[in-house]
Amino acid sequence: MSGERVSAADLSEFGLHTDRTWAVRDVQLDVTTGAKRHPRLLMCSARYAGVPPPDAGPGRAPEVVIEFPDGTQVSSSDPAVHTELSSFLDHEVTLEPLPPVNRRDRYRGPIATKADLRETFGLAADEPLPDMSVFPVKKLAELSRYATPVGSYVDAYPVHVLTEQTLAAMATRAPGADFDVRRFRPTILVDSPGSGEHVEWDWCGGVLRLPGAQLQPLIPTIRCVMPSLEQPGLDRDPRITRTVAAHSRRCLGVYGTVLRAGRIAEGEALQLDSSKVAKAFPGASALRRAVTRAVSAALPAGGRANERSGPGR
Repeated sequence: MSGERVSAADLSEFGLHTDRTWAVRDVQLDVTTGAKRHPRLLMCSARYAGVPPPDAGPGRAPEVVIEFPDGTQVSSSDPAVHTELSSFLDHEVTLEPLPPVNRRDRYRGPIATKADLRETFGLAADEPLPDMSVFPVKKLAELSRYATPVGSYVDAYPVHVLTEQTLAAMATRAPGADFDVRRFRPTILVDSPGSGEHVEWDWCGGVLRLPGAQLQPLIPTIRCVMPSLEQPGLDRDPRITRTVAAHSRRCLGVYGTVLRAGRIAEGEALQLDSSKVAKAFPGASALRRAVTRAVSAALPAGGRANERSGPGR
């Protein structure tokens, strides 16, 4: 659902504290789903009924209140929440709390098809599938088994960092397109004055130090079709995805992990420890290329995913 801006938050190994502790589950597929399959979800918003406790997380999701575009609200504690979400999406779904880490079966994804990936990335039938070799082999293996990383409802990594300068650079590539930060939903938006385009790619492998926490950017963030979708205050605009694909190797921002948990706040300065910085696109190893080719070749050609195990991306 639509994101929100907060002035301070706690970081843990799973990312922002209580970020994405609920998700919509497709009843037919029995798998976690989202706005990639059901774009109308972006027209809804959600808030916690109270201040989430410190121990909230996998297996302990606090009560959430969902608001639909017409202003009606429903709580996660209301048995009618599943029916109301299903009616809004015109598809049978349930609202599911983040499972405990030991319930790995609840994180498994469906077998994706090539048609699924083309829909996810906004590709025409004659366009090649995206190059996933930017992901480490271990992460590719995880994403081939699970719809989301175990312990979280994020797409791939717990943290997504993006700079204002990268958004501004992309906007110059597509005059008239609105590269609003809300389209990209970063964990942290950074102002890096004087830097060039995609400066955050130069941070991969290094350590970003804040007064209360430490992050490690790892790889560029591959973008799907979601930034182009309609959401409150932003029209559907395919130019967003096309511009990122054409001028940014289909990546914008960086994925990363949390090295030291703690509290972060808007306006704090970040310092980069660049002693271990590596190239964002170093050239895939032979093993990684082989794994990527094998996964791509194993994907069924058409139709939506209809089984519960196998590649989830």
